[in-house]
Amino acid sequence: MSHPLANDLDHILQHTASLWDELRGKRIFMTGGTGFFGCWLLESFAWANDKLGLQASAWVLTRDPEAFRLKAPHLANHPAIRFHVGDVRSFEFPVGEFSHIIHAATETNVKLDNPSPLLTFDSNVEGTKHTLEFARAAGVHKFLLTSSGAVYGKQPSEITHIPENYTGAPETVDTQAAYGHGKRAAEFLCAAYAERYNIEAKLARCFAFVGPYLPLNSGFAVGNFIRDAMQGGPIHIHGDGTPYRSYLYAADLAIWLWTLLFQGKACRPYNVGSEADLTVKDLARTVAHAYPRVEVQIARQPTPGKPADRYVPSTNRAQVELGLQAKIGLPDAIKRTVDWHWATGHHFP
Repeated sequence: MSHPLANDLDHILQHTASLWDELRGKRIFMTGGTGFFGCWLLESFAWANDKLGLQASAWVLTRDPEAFRLKAPHLANHPAIRFHVGDVRSFEFPVGEFSHIIHAATETNVKLDNPSPLLTFDSNVEGTKHTLEFARAAGVHKFLLTSSGAVYGKQPSEITHIPENYTGAPETVDTQAAYGHGKRAAEFLCAAYAERYNIEAKLARCFAFVGPYLPLNSGFAVGNFIRDAMQGGPIHIHGDGTPYRSYLYAADLAIWLWTLLFQGKACRPYNVGSEADLTVKDLARTVAHAYPRVEVQIARQPTPGKPADRYVPSTNRAQVELGLQAKIGLPDAIKRTVDWHWATGHHFP
């Protein structure tokens, strides 16, 4: 039986083939390895490891390895992937040296509007500090933090694509911005450890994404819309449909993250995402296009004169310095996501 992501994994390998020799015979450590980002990183790692004969291994921090075995048994049983049980804020350090760390962990139940800001903040800050301490102890040379566009705070409506040199931030007393505050502190910790311990800390400020493994019931608009369409509709927009978003496909995301880990400049943040912005209403219609009989229902009308909310990156830095591009367009990305959910039975998680 062929791998359901074979075409995507070949796409990733095609655009990263020259980078993988750095991992030959090495051990890498990953937090957040069982989430959306982590699954794609593990899928592409295992694919490259097998195709290129790297003889590398990946140690994955998790609190529940059995749950992951049910979710992705082919990854859980891959001979190059090992689990290390623990919490990101307190795990015991594995013995021996590791060459690279990818720190992609965020509290499982944390969303951007989570009612527990202390848990959100603590997970980001204490988890990052503990993982950096492990990097120091294990002799890690390169460390990738998956940060977030939330570090910028609310994007001004007059800035269509927010650049890395924008100096805005969440309000210090806005507890609903705990995720952004935590990621800002995590970036600071990376810079401080890089300066003191000579760790190449790479910073990926991630925006919005779509693809296989994205949960369809976790508050992400594109996931919710795909779920509604797969259930026969209607697609529900709970707001007025005017906010602007952009979505990078998960296979392209993996290319960007591996490239940043291997070639990104230390302590230089890179926005990760797509510049192809569209309204939430148009996003819903794009999803509905794959299901001609599915309707789109919008909860309320726009407020006249109110500027549209935006969450869209400028990725000029990644394009110019690293040659990265969004190669798979949104309609194709949505189709691939839907096809994977039907093929694997993950459509009602």
